[in-house]
This record gives sequence, C-alpha cells and structure tokens, in this order.
Amino acid sequence: MQETTVAILGCGSMGTAILSGMLHHGINPTQVKVTAKRTESAEALAKKHKVTAYATEYQPNANNLAVEGAQLVLLAVKPAYITEVLDQVSSVLREDALIVSVAAGVTTETIEQHVPKGVAVVRAMPNTPALIGKGVTGISAGSRVSQEQLALVDELFSAVGKTLVIPEEQIDALSTISGSGPAYVFFFIEEFIKAAMALGFSQEEAYLMVSETFLGAAALLVKTQADPADLRRQVTSPNGTTMKAVAVMEEANLDELFIKATSAALARAKEIAQEMK
Repeated sequence: MQETTVAILGCGSMGTAILSGMLHHGINPTQVKVTAKRTESAEALAKKHKVTAYATEYQPNANNLAVEGAQLVLLAVKPAYITEVLDQVSSVLREDALIVSVAAGVTTETIEQHVPKGVAVVRAMPNTPALIGKGVTGISAGSRVSQEQLALVDELFSAVGKTLVIPEEQIDALSTISGSGPAYVFFFIEEFIKAAMALGFSQEEAYLMVSETFLGAAALLVKTQADPADLRRQVTSPNGTTMKAVAVMEEANLDELFIKATSAALARAKEIAQEMK
C-alpha cells in the first residue's frame, strides 16, 4: 500500500479521515492528490497533510489533474455528483485503476458503466467515527475486483477502524446500521440530556453524565464481549428503579420502532440507487 498512488475526489470530512488513515499507514504524501470544492479547503489540506490539493471552484479540471496516473481513486463526492465526476475523469483513468466509492446508494454496476472496462470498482460504507479511528466500514467488491485489490481496500479502511467485507446486496442494509447508526446514538444522547436537565441538572452536568455513560457502557460491552441483554440485566435489579424505566421503554415497542426506522433508511438507499440509473 505504501507505494500506491492515490487520488481523493471530494476531500471533505470523510475523505480527510481516510487520507489521515492512509498517511498514518505509511503512504507518502507526495503520492497523494486530492480535490476540494473551495480554494481555502484545498490550501488547508496541502498545508496540513503535505499532499497536492486542487480546488474545483478555481480549476475546472481539478479532478482530472488529481486522477491522472493514480492507481487508487477514492470517490468521496455526494451521490448526486458521482456519475458527473466519473464522466469527467474517465478519459484520464489508468486502465488498471481501482475506484473506491463511499457514496451511499450508488451501485458498483452504475459506476462501472461510467469508466473504462479494465477499471475495478469497490463500494465502501464507512461511518463518521472513522474521523477518530473508531469507524466501521462495510466493503463490497464489484464484478472486476481481484482478491489483491479487495485486500488493499480492506487494509485502507482498517487504518480508520474495523471492516466487514460483505456482498453488495447487503451494503445498503449495513448503511442503515453502522452508516446511519451514529446519528441514532446522537439522537438518544440529545433526548437523554434533555431528560437530565428536566430533573434539574445543568446542561454541562447533563452532558457529562450522559456522554460518559454512553462511552462507558459501550467500552464495557466491547471489553467484556458480553451479550448486551446480560449487561442490561446486571444493572436491572428486581423491582428496582432501572426495572421501572426499562418497563416504560418496553411498552413503547422500541423493537418495532428500530425496525421501522432502519427500513425507512434502507428504502431511501434503494431509491437513490434507482435515481442513479
């Protein structure tokens, strides 16, 4: 991986997280070219990471400049712009290039239709904790991907967290769990903080209690590798305060709510895939 030449198109928060992981993994920054929308963003990337950076608002051919000669091309632009960008850079892609897309809902088949026949495509679905090296990334190979190329992508995303190599028909479902999952957790934290404040705690006190409780509970789960139901029962004394609270949550049919929510996210992912065809 250290000798791989890389282009990152749309180097925003996620692209930058992956870039940091690459550099930490030993890739020479002189082998990396990135694009960002704004000039100040490109300049900041170049200054901080010592990579070559282009701004699309200033250089209309910025993506082409980044892609030319790259062995690995990371597509980190928004799903709506994927085919437009691919059509733009297709003529300068290496015949043996490997494209890795982190765009939700855009299939490898769709991407393959917009690039030369020798170009391999992998879909990856990281989540935002990749920004601190705690991500979970689903990886799915397109029809042209070799085992060596798949291993390269797995190595790449292992630098920013854990990976799961799965069939592409599961990648959208994965996105509803680990991809969107941080938003669900933050939503619960928001509401938990509000509940704490309603009990008379200040916002700072509530934030501390809730954030550290979520962090500690997650760390305990990972450390022990225990069944979460067993850990919950350890906290839930018979006829105690926790038991009363859990009973209220059970009455709300949270199991059905989670299925309904993730099903809605999956339906939207499939809509995006249809829109891109």
